[in-house]
Amino acid sequence: MKHIADIIENHRVFILTGAGVSAESGIPTFRGFSGLWCNQRIEDVASPEGWRKNPQLIWEFYSMRRKTALSAKPNPAHFAIAGLLHRMGDRLFVCTQNVDDLHEQAGAHAVHMHGELFKSRCEKCRRVFEDRELHEYEIPLCDCGGRLRPHIVWFGEKTLELDKIHRALDQCTLFIAVGTSGIVEPAASFVSRVAGRAWTIYVGPDDPANDYYFTRKIAGKAGKVLPALFGRSRLPFPASCLE
Repeated sequence: MKHIADIIENHRVFILTGAGVSAESGIPTFRGFSGLWCNQRIEDVASPEGWRKNPQLIWEFYSMRRKTALSAKPNPAHFAIAGLLHRMGDRLFVCTQNVDDLHEQAGAHAVHMHGELFKSRCEKCRRVFEDRELHEYEIPLCDCGGRLRPHIVWFGEKTLELDKIHRALDQCTLFIAVGTSGIVEPAASFVSRVAGRAWTIYVGPDDPANDYYFTRKIAGKAGKVLPALFGRSRLPFPASCLE
């Protein structure tokens, strides 16, 4: 029997990672911030309306998120994805719902559909740039004089890079979702877009809400499953499912 890692490398693969992957590195899920922050609903500190009402409060919230992410390190799942990317090159497309930079720390480029925590965007000139400052006490300004906001997709805003993501989905022959709930759109619909023509695998400790569309489900934490899936040890299901 061929090893599943060898079979995977004969496919065009799309990997979607969700909050569960970052949670294994100690980063709370978005809802894990207790649903409230400083007596504010999470939606109030992650929306254009909240930004217009109280931008300083929102910068304080993202300062807290940046502090948490700064102390986090990639886990074996991130390194397993990076290793597969180095072997497969442009036949692997990595898309993440996470805004941290753990994929990049592990050595993989990922498309961040919900933005990036360590980037800021100017409201005036639209420039996007790396920014690891905390901005706890004053609203930062761009060199052009425009006000800076976190480069994050808030409620009601358009997902980033969606055209590129759809092209990769339409080209893939194997779709793997890891640690995502299957609830948040548009990511929750990715698997239904490819189901019926591509193999679909879900990895995570719990079944996702959209589990109907997956060919195979592998229960377990990403940090344990992915090194086996992409490495040289055997998994407890037949590799022939991808042949």
